[in-house]
Amino acid sequence: MKMSFKAVAATLTRTLWTKGHKTPPLARSPKVNRLSTTCRVSAAGAGIEQGCKEKTKIGSSDRPSGEVPSFTEPAHRCTTGDKKRPTGPKEPVGAPGVATGVKRRSHTSTAVPANSTSYLWARYNETKRLVHDVIPPGACNLLNSSTVYANNEVNLAEVDIYGFDYDYTLALYSNALHSMIYNTARDFLIEHFKYPEGIRKYDYIPNFAVRGLHYDIQKGLLMKIDAFHYIEPGTVYRGMSPVPDEEVLQLYGGTYHVPLQQDSGFYGKGPKVKQFMDIFSIPEMTLLAATNDFFITSGIEYDPVHLFKDVSEAIGMVHLKGYMYKWVMKDLDKFIQRGEETAAVLHRLVSQGKKLFLITNSPFSFVDKGMTHMVGKEWRDFFDVVIVQADKPHFFTDCIKPFRRLDGNGDLRWEKINSLDKGQIYKQGNLFDFLRLSGWRGSRVLYFGDHLYSDLADLMLRHGWRTAAIVPELEQETKVVSTKRYALSLTWLQALTGLMERLQTHRDPASKVVFEEWHNEREELMVMTKNLFNPQFGSLFRTCHNPTYFSRRLCRFSDVYMASLSCLLNYDLSYTFYPRRTPLQHEAPLWMDQLCTGCMKTPFLEEMSHIR
Repeated sequence: MKMSFKAVAATLTRTLWTKGHKTPPLARSPKVNRLSTTCRVSAAGAGIEQGCKEKTKIGSSDRPSGEVPSFTEPAHRCTTGDKKRPTGPKEPVGAPGVATGVKRRSHTSTAVPANSTSYLWARYNETKRLVHDVIPPGACNLLNSSTVYANNEVNLAEVDIYGFDYDYTLALYSNALHSMIYNTARDFLIEHFKYPEGIRKYDYIPNFAVRGLHYDIQKGLLMKIDAFHYIEPGTVYRGMSPVPDEEVLQLYGGTYHVPLQQDSGFYGKGPKVKQFMDIFSIPEMTLLAATNDFFITSGIEYDPVHLFKDVSEAIGMVHLKGYMYKWVMKDLDKFIQRGEETAAVLHRLVSQGKKLFLITNSPFSFVDKGMTHMVGKEWRDFFDVVIVQADKPHFFTDCIKPFRRLDGNGDLRWEKINSLDKGQIYKQGNLFDFLRLSGWRGSRVLYFGDHLYSDLADLMLRHGWRTAAIVPELEQETKVVSTKRYALSLTWLQALTGLMERLQTHRDPASKVVFEEWHNEREELMVMTKNLFNPQFGSLFRTCHNPTYFSRRLCRFSDVYMASLSCLLNYDLSYTFYPRRTPLQHEAPLWMDQLCTGCMKTPFLEEMSHIR
């Protein structure tokens, strides 16, 4: 499999480079040769030998009807041969096909073949055939949702202390919790804030929103923004309805750019724009959309700023009044998932002499119930320090609140805390006292959390801890990426984009017609690949070719990330996670480590068979 990946990747790169970077000839016969290749590939040791037979066909001047391969067309048959490909004169140093010292033709040249339409469609068909050959059988099955992905190199042998958040880190919750949060907050809006009764007809839509979206408070718009602060077209919603791209441009002064550094603070909370980074915020986004939609469709005037404030308070009341805690504690089996895997991780870490601590915003009674359910009554024996109601992210930035100890009944004690002792429960406090009393500093500490801002940002930027993000959405995203439909569509989208980039020097009227058709096809492919993840907002990690703003923060604030804590069970505690080296825009794609190394594999997978 490694060899086939290298071979096809090299073939695609070489073909697109040599064919795409040569300036088209000044004159060309109207009858264009369309190449159909039958390749013979043989591998010996680390070398790859290829031989290709070319068959010539005559193409018409217009787009050939029925000749464009569909994604269901079988790949060309390859047979093994012993003959080496004939070697021509040695290529001079420099770009392929360009002699040393010879000035290349400008890429802005308007010279075109005699029949540019036939030439362009021939290149299109040839590239499309190559796309079918470039994806080997089984390539879509290489991704594993139980993998730990590295943004930065981390050697677990150097980590002595493991820290954890509780909600969505040690305890993963079922989606049933989201609908209950939504319904209760909606009822608060109606009964406490006196909103119209008609809002009650809006039920929770599980797959409407995704985490990481931004909300324009003053305009009442929910949107997806990329790593460069640009809105992704087609992902702006007012209520439950998409806003046309033309209207979005009008609302933002003729641009898709949103100056987040002015409108939103470091933690994604600003006077004009808020980013929803918490998994618990998915019901809040849905309720905002539903409430906006009711007022708009009912023709009732309202202030979006007031609506945002009221919905935020209604969601907050669900947590402050303890409704969520009561629901979970009443039916732990229904709401808590993979508890046995959390227990397996803790047992493994402690058995190998690692120190553990817990810092959570949840109250002790709630944590105690959940941990007892997952790990057992002696769960506190696993942790050297337990801190509840920590008030993150202020716990990491302020040095005002002192630690207070809770007694066996959960009541606060009044004595000064001079040490953090195992078996005790502490409330509030701050990281500066924690560091002073524990002595746990720097890269010896690896902290796990689901919230990039509240859990991880300050620890990485200010204190040098190693950080690990828990991203449950990875499991579903990996399933989509692993489908053959997505792989074929994305590969062809990239190939078509490269084709348009290389052939854009053809600017005669006939070529412009072809490019318009290619542009429309590219737009359709982008929409289709987006909808495979979420029809409204697409992938959590990408806005077509750019990373999302969420993805940018994920790479910035986490050394590693994974779908759940149980992914650690796939690796021993001396394992080193290496980030995938991908070529920068100015670098040649000379390495294929993402295809040829073990980044798509998971070691020790058999050890999890008794758990899942």
